[in-house]
Amino acid sequence: MTTAHQASGETRPGGRTARTRQAVLAAVFEELGEGGFATLAMEKIAQASGIHLATLYRRWRSVERLVCDLLTELSADVPLPDTGTLEGDLRALARSIGAFYGDDRMRSLIEAVVSAAARDPQAATALRSFFADRLVLAGQMVNRSIERGELPADTDPELVMAGLGAPFYYRILIARQPVDMALSESAATAVWAAARAGAYTRVAGPEETQAT
Repeated sequence: MTTAHQASGETRPGGRTARTRQAVLAAVFEELGEGGFATLAMEKIAQASGIHLATLYRRWRSVERLVCDLLTELSADVPLPDTGTLEGDLRALARSIGAFYGDDRMRSLIEAVVSAAARDPQAATALRSFFADRLVLAGQMVNRSIERGELPADTDPELVMAGLGAPFYYRILIARQPVDMALSESAATAVWAAARAGAYTRVAGPEETQAT
């Protein structure tokens, strides 16, 4: 997935810049696993990655921006399914999300990104951009479903996908409990039933309401 918030200073796709980015992000991931976001520090990342501290500050400026870049990198590994039905797609995607957040480090990562967004305006922008991009991408599944006649024509793809993701983020950020496959199955089942019932159709705005 391509997003608008790639790492600061990432100016070319290959060569030393790419190797530096991979080494740094790998170190961030390991450090999150060791002590979580609370103990994450630029100095520790520099030591673990073998990348000079000045380089980290020049390219990322803060740990907040580092964790946002890491989330973008890792989420690209969550595939967009195409099973032939929206029900199958929702179940496949929910299982992938469940597996993604089944790792303690992944839960620490999303917690870190949300925490970063509360303090750093650029991290907040990065987080909004990340979720907006992911919703648009996953919404392709809903558009295919509408074309197949599975859902009402005015179904809002982003609302469907937000409905699928919400139980995971509630479990992680609010309930503070582990994610499991039972959650994946229940989320997919609920969203599929709600989508078919028209729960995610677009609501007319004030201007549209006055026009009618």
